[in-house]
Amino acid sequence: MERQGEPPKIGQGVNAFVCTIGVEDYDATEAKILELGGTLAKPKTALTGMAWQGYYIDTEGNIIGIHQPDENAK
Repeated sequence: MERQGEPPKIGQGVNAFVCTIGVEDYDATEAKILELGGTLAKPKTALTGMAWQGYYIDTEGNIIGIHQPDENAK
């Protein structure tokens, strides 16, 4: 479906659902996102004892998250 209005501005508050995708290899997924034109919104962060998580802005201006379960994250 095509966007019905202007894309979000950088720094604008989130006003929609942010899709977060489970991945097997956080670093490889991040590298692919950046290679394909995505940009970093919030760096890789440990959810202590649970996972690694971070957020990116896609080429359409949408925020997406990636999440890699890892009980050793700290």
